[in-house]
Amino acid sequence: MNSEQQLNKIAEYSHAHMTQDRTGHGFDHIRRVVAMARKLSAKENADLLVTLASAYLHDVIDDKLVADPQAALDDLQAFLTEIEVSPQQSKKILFIIQNMSFAHTLDGKAVLLPLEGQIVQDSDWLDAIGAIGITRAIYFGGHHSEKIYDPRIKPRESMTKEEYRNLQNETIINHFYEKLLKIKDKLNTPSARQIAEDRQQFMLDFLSEFKDEWQAEK
Repeated sequence: MNSEQQLNKIAEYSHAHMTQDRTGHGFDHIRRVVAMARKLSAKENADLLVTLASAYLHDVIDDKLVADPQAALDDLQAFLTEIEVSPQQSKKILFIIQNMSFAHTLDGKAVLLPLEGQIVQDSDWLDAIGAIGITRAIYFGGHHSEKIYDPRIKPRESMTKEEYRNLQNETIINHFYEKLLKIKDKLNTPSARQIAEDRQQFMLDFLSEFKDEWQAEK
């Protein structure tokens, strides 16, 4: 099986697992991450199969999205073997998708990703900011019944992964300060950082307008 056939199979696998998602991590998100990863890869000397496979698969074993992450991992490993992805490439793909999330940057325990992982991480994080990022944050927050905003609840700082995943006292607007506005300075590649500039400003403008309207100043 050649790499194009493998990627087609991987796309089908991802679609089957993510198309029913209702948290903002559906296959539309996957397609955008893949497209951005392909764009960023054009300027880097990365293994394209590993990069695009990781982009397609980065959410299929995410512990905030699946009920049994270990079972999802076992299924994915078997699938990669079935479509004849090499053991070396499979190992790299699994390492990337298990260590690229924002939650893994907390506690000072960020893992150094290979180039392919840095590209996919950038692509995933770029989809979390700007106009799409605003929409996804609201969609995710609504799915989890978060408050929209409460100025008495201050954004959390220096969170552990467990605290970050605890949405009990989270608000949708605080999520911008706790994560989304921090992404620009955490991106790996120059191309991604350049793209992030306009998206960052769009979010800042949105937050300014939101708070003015919330306080009935406009």
